[in-house]
Amino acid sequence: MWTGMPSSFVRVSGCNLRCSWCDTPYASWKPEGPMLQTDEIVRAIEPHALRHVVLTGGEPMLFEPIASLAESLRSIGKVITIETAGTVDRDLACDLMSISPKLASSAPSGSWRERHERTRLDREPLQRLIDKYEYQLKFVVTESMDEDLGEIDELLSGLSGIEPNRVFLMPEGRDSETLRRRAAMLVEPCLTRNWRLTMRMQIDLFGDTRGT
Repeated sequence: MWTGMPSSFVRVSGCNLRCSWCDTPYASWKPEGPMLQTDEIVRAIEPHALRHVVLTGGEPMLFEPIASLAESLRSIGKVITIETAGTVDRDLACDLMSISPKLASSAPSGSWRERHERTRLDREPLQRLIDKYEYQLKFVVTESMDEDLGEIDELLSGLSGIEPNRVFLMPEGRDSETLRRRAAMLVEPCLTRNWRLTMRMQIDLFGDTRGT
């Protein structure tokens, strides 16, 4: 919903999933970067004029200190977005809960496949997040579009209170050509379902690079 909004990003390390197309393994299961206390993070963000802060990962909802971090950022006037797969429910300060449930097409190969498939989707915490927060649902759609759309339709039919204009489809891809081609395939499904189409603006602007 806030595509293009200048924001400070806090990317935490650690994730309970292993999506095959994950573009941040360095924050998900190969942690890099310094260990920081929550007050250090707040001090680093406070001088910036940007009002919006995105808490992302990895999976930020896994970690208890994310609640105190969100509250501290809210106390200095920041607008908080949480980016999550929706498998963990937690009470915290949040202005937009950006939930990206993972579809079957996200499953990795190898030893993590069974665990990923078992934990990628849990309707109970997902429904609680939808009920408690201002939310958006963002689904990454791959070349297996028909299978992905069928799974999305089935999932949404089992959830309550879903507003169609809060459902976003985002093409999977890490280059502009792939993203544009796949986005064109998603126009009709969005029109017929009253969903919204979203792109990966950072790829068009900066390419597949960190820090963007």
